[in-house]
This record gives sequence, C-alpha cells and structure tokens, in this order.
Amino acid sequence: MKDSLLPGWPDFIARIRARTPARVLVDRAGAAYRTPTQLELRQAHASARDAVRTELDLQRDLGPEFVERWHLFEVSTLANSKDEYLLRPGLGRRLHESARQQILAHCPAETDLQVVIGDGLSVTAVAAQVPELLPRVFHAAQALHWKLGQPFVLRHCRVGVMNDLGELLRPQVLVLLIGERPGLATAESLSAYMGYRPKSGDHDASRNLISNIHACGVSADAAATRIVNLAALMMRKRMSGVNLKEQYLPPILNLAEPQQKPHHGGYKGKTEDTEER
Repeated sequence: MKDSLLPGWPDFIARIRARTPARVLVDRAGAAYRTPTQLELRQAHASARDAVRTELDLQRDLGPEFVERWHLFEVSTLANSKDEYLLRPGLGRRLHESARQQILAHCPAETDLQVVIGDGLSVTAVAAQVPELLPRVFHAAQALHWKLGQPFVLRHCRVGVMNDLGELLRPQVLVLLIGERPGLATAESLSAYMGYRPKSGDHDASRNLISNIHACGVSADAAATRIVNLAALMMRKRMSGVNLKEQYLPPILNLAEPQQKPHHGGYKGKTEDTEER
C-alpha cells in the first residue's frame, strides 16, 4: 500500500526505528535493499571489522588524562599479536609470565573488588564505554568501603583469563570489562564478566555476565549499579555463576563522577549489601 494512502505511516515507522538499533521495516527496490540501506550495512560491517582488528592503544583509545588518573598499565596474555589471538583463542586465556610479574608489582592482593579492562573482540567498545563506566563502579564501591584493586589493561584478552587473574590476585570478586563481538547494530557494546574468587577449572557456568553496555543498551549508570549490587551479592552468598541470580535493587547512590582522585587498596570495610528485597 502506498504511503499516500496512510498519511501517518512514515511517522509511525520513524517512531519504531527510534526505539531500536535493529533495521526494522526497511524499504526495498525489487528484491534488493535500497541504496541507503546497502551503504549503511557496508558501513556497519566495516566498523565491526575495524573493532575486531584494531590493536588497543591506551593513549589514543582511553586518553592520556584517563590513563594518568587511574594509573593504568598494560600487560598481555600469551597471544603475541592480533592474528595469533584470533586464530588461537586458548592463548588469550592465559597470562604471559611477564604480565604476572607486573601485576604482582602494581596490584594489591586479596582485595574486595578487582577490575580488569580487556580489549576482547572490540577495541571500539572499550574506548567508548570504559571512561564512563570505570569511575562510576569505583565511586559506588568506595561508598561501601570496599578494598579496591588497582585497575589495569589486558591486551589480547579472552574471558577465561579470569581464572589466572583470580589465582594470582585472589580478590573476592573479579570484574572483567571486555569488548563484545561486534554486530551490524553496534560495534560499541561492552560486557562485564564477574566471578567470585575465580580459580583454575572455572568455566562460563561459574561466572555472571552483564552485557550490552552501550548508548542504545545498558547505560553506564545502570551497568555500574548492577555490577556493584551483583558483586555485593556474590560476597554475601560466597558464590557466582548459574546458581546466583541477579536481583533488582534500587540505585546504591548517585553515580555521578566523583570529584576526588580515586584511591586503590583502601581499608577493608563491610562487604554486605542491604538485605534482599
């Protein structure tokens, strides 16, 4: 039916498309997409490829002020290059020996919360989300008087490396902020994988996941609240994974950017959250 017969149709379509990044109700020319849709798809595919193939650069992707403020340093897994990382996933699940030494030299052990930033399969996601998310997570955790680990960046990172990190630093809760595999809707989606005292032999069923952290998905404020609430629940229940269900709790506090400088390895206070509701 032609648009002229349905005057409100274009506005209705625009309102539907505004609610989702998915390409819904796109028009066609014969059996093919129209040229603008084809070009959008090619651009999205190119962005996804760039997100996967690009090597992380701290100064470029996170900014010199952010790197200096959080005292970020960079280590690597056993994968020596992006090609090796993509072709041999197992190498991205183990820490390089030099990485172990650097982490032990810079990070306090046995903290309540340890945050690690991994490039994963989307450097674009790390650059877009981490500068907004990391300060909010630390601000909320500091308000609960948790002992916080020194955050750092892990290059050529797979989720399974949480086992090595857990055994090395022995935190109560480890949070891995890692770039998700990009799709044609967005290349800027970040995931937060979380584990209670991760160790050798743990697998995906031992971890919890908060995914789709990006502008059109889970916001930085919502993600920080969920991360800290779930971490508190892990500490209280002393478990993580499929046996621990994320619970909705009200926002812990105002997660606006804190004015004071972050501190790491602070005193260890109570780790219990409010009672379950």
